[in-house]
Amino acid sequence: MKKRWQISRRRMLKGLGAAISLPMLEGMQFPSAISSVANSQKSPVRSAFFFMPNGIHPNYWTPEKQGRDFELTRLLEPLNGVKDDLLVLSDLMNQNSNFEGGDGHYARTANILTCMQIKKTTGDNISSGGISLDQLIAQKVGQETLFPSLEYGLDKITTGVDINVGFTRLYGSNISWKSPTQPVSKEIDPRMAFDRLFRNYIPGKKQEEDPFKKSVLDMVMADARALKKDLGRSDQDKVEEYLESIRSVEKRIVNEGKRKDFEMNITPDLKKDLIRVDQNIDEYVEMYAGVDVTEKTRLMMDIIALAFWSDATRVNTFMFGNSVSNRNFSFLEGVNGNHHSISHHMNNQDKMEQYAKINLWHMEQYAYFLNKLKSIKEGDKTLLDNSMVFLTSSLRDGNRHSPIDIPVVLAGKGGGKLKTGQFLKYEERTPLANLYLTMLNCLDIDRDNFGDSTGILDGILA
Repeated sequence: MKKRWQISRRRMLKGLGAAISLPMLEGMQFPSAISSVANSQKSPVRSAFFFMPNGIHPNYWTPEKQGRDFELTRLLEPLNGVKDDLLVLSDLMNQNSNFEGGDGHYARTANILTCMQIKKTTGDNISSGGISLDQLIAQKVGQETLFPSLEYGLDKITTGVDINVGFTRLYGSNISWKSPTQPVSKEIDPRMAFDRLFRNYIPGKKQEEDPFKKSVLDMVMADARALKKDLGRSDQDKVEEYLESIRSVEKRIVNEGKRKDFEMNITPDLKKDLIRVDQNIDEYVEMYAGVDVTEKTRLMMDIIALAFWSDATRVNTFMFGNSVSNRNFSFLEGVNGNHHSISHHMNNQDKMEQYAKINLWHMEQYAYFLNKLKSIKEGDKTLLDNSMVFLTSSLRDGNRHSPIDIPVVLAGKGGGKLKTGQFLKYEERTPLANLYLTMLNCLDIDRDNFGDSTGILDGILA
């Protein structure tokens, strides 16, 4: 018979128009006196895949020393707080991205998680060559969570044809593929991402009022109070911490919405006067070029962390930008221009320095996410301990479009199966798919191969 302290792992806080998954609590497990087997259950392992467009500054990435004595380079320095949780891997290559008739971007982005050759096309007869790694994992573990996977990004999906190379731009907008011909669309709006997780939101259904006029926590508070009566002190604190994190994200989303509403109220006459005072305001208001997207990025990452913490999903992809992204990074000090153009630096020292600063911004956001996961306790471990957070770009140096020795970092201990705190250098052109096969091994997903893999990677399994 179920005791008062026993809580279903699928227990949710519910209210009119809202439903919130709960994090792992002690009350969701059996006391050791009753069942030592149940008490030894492991926390689930989460998998996240982060993509950076346009490559990296090749001189500021690779550490010199191998093994545990490696030192963080300029671009890796933001990861200092999680150094012991990292695997920095060198000389991996997505070999099927380098084929005759391919191009420097699209042929190396769409297949970054499939490791198969894409079909060159200008139409809708697309093919990524295979299912992406995230979706393969979602097939295996997704039935245990509210969402099999979540796909997020900063740039909307682009369509049409890039006439310079003869590829459909769809290939540059997606890294997640449910099948070779079916990309998974990504969410780029933090408000919509939050809605999907915590509200009974139906796409296309007209909302009678702004859903954020009423806090999602207010909607479920009665259920939360009832639940707390059945929890021990430790679990009560965990629930309170979790709900406060949700409230923090919710408040920041509301503030972001207010900022956009303010921008819409800037009349042409007012804008002219603002331009007189600040010459950059015209580009900011009219073109939205140079807008600082740091807060938006971190909101999305906080939402991913909440989804992992609550076990709403165990699989996520995040694209910092589409392939050939021309986002204007002039919000960074010392950067004057857009990403793709700057990545074609032609060895100009000024452009290369701007390129490095853009790379550094990406790594700072990645570090923010890792530190967020590390701050969340899960039993005697952290959420980062029970995760694998992969980051890469499909290019080494954007100027050369080189797919050889692409930047690769894998953070988190994979539930104790990864030997982190190392920089490892492999044989030149080792298949990237070998890393993916190793990650599947950590998740106990039985596969002989993935993509063009030739075996698992040496040195990273605990």
